[in-house]
Amino acid sequence: MEPLGSLTVTAGPNAKQKVPNTSVQAQDTAREFESMFLSQVVDEMMKTVKVGSFGGGEAEEKWRSFLSHAVADEIAGQGRTGIAQSIEASINSYKSAKSQGDQ
Repeated sequence: MEPLGSLTVTAGPNAKQKVPNTSVQAQDTAREFESMFLSQVVDEMMKTVKVGSFGGGEAEEKWRSFLSHAVADEIAGQGRTGIAQSIEASINSYKSAKSQGDQ
């Protein structure tokens, strides 16, 4: 069994390589969550405005979804909302409390 401090990548170009389970992983997870959350928020906002003359329908829905995702990624990439930082702090606090409880 692997120690909690590392994980083994079993697929892709880094197969069988040990990757440290550090705050970098928490940071990546937090940023991914922030992007997903903001994508949903932006999508809901965009439903209330006219973003183009595509005539409605499925094509317009798909286009709006892609645009929402791109806008959300840009917002998340700036790191100004504080969402990712808050989530990362929570993840690190949980890991710290868990490791202290295991001792």
